[in-house]
Amino acid sequence: MSVELRPLTGPALLAALDDLADLRIRVFRDFPYLYDGDRIYERRYLETYADSPGAILVGAFDGDRLVGAATGAPMEDHADDFAASMAEAGLALSDVFYCAESVLLPDYRGRGIGHRFFDLREAHARTLGRKVSAFCAVIRPTDHPLRPTGYRPLDPFWRSRGYAPVPGAMARFRWKDVDQDTETSKHLQVWTRKL
Repeated sequence: MSVELRPLTGPALLAALDDLADLRIRVFRDFPYLYDGDRIYERRYLETYADSPGAILVGAFDGDRLVGAATGAPMEDHADDFAASMAEAGLALSDVFYCAESVLLPDYRGRGIGHRFFDLREAHARTLGRKVSAFCAVIRPTDHPLRPTGYRPLDPFWRSRGYAPVPGAMARFRWKDVDQDTETSKHLQVWTRKL
């Protein structure tokens, strides 16, 4: 399987949003996100990228098929729930580029694509004059009943990229878990690195 990574902006980004929605619903269904996604929620959430001239979608393509994607946008263009936690941590939103989802189908993992996702988003952030790259990671208890045996958190990977959690910087976001009937609020840890 040969995978080509393409940075998409503008109309090319917009054309990939439906495929991104499908990937988010599929990949985020797994632990730790446990997201029980639907198209209505996705459409509302993905408007961020449609409305932001500084947004990027790094697509991982196997032929014409989108098998993975990583997104990012200037922080002030992203969801207020995330921006508020960064402002409270003393980060100037105009300095921050927000790396949102990174989703990749299981058969394509372990090939360095995650590193390339970050490389290309960080390069884009630098062209926008951003000084800090940030993302949020959902926090789940180690004894969560849906945590799979042998689950390995991505913290070592993120640290290898130079990211670190910002003490006390937590975002809150709502979604419906696969084992729940309604949306509930989740805590997400803010991670940053200087660019």
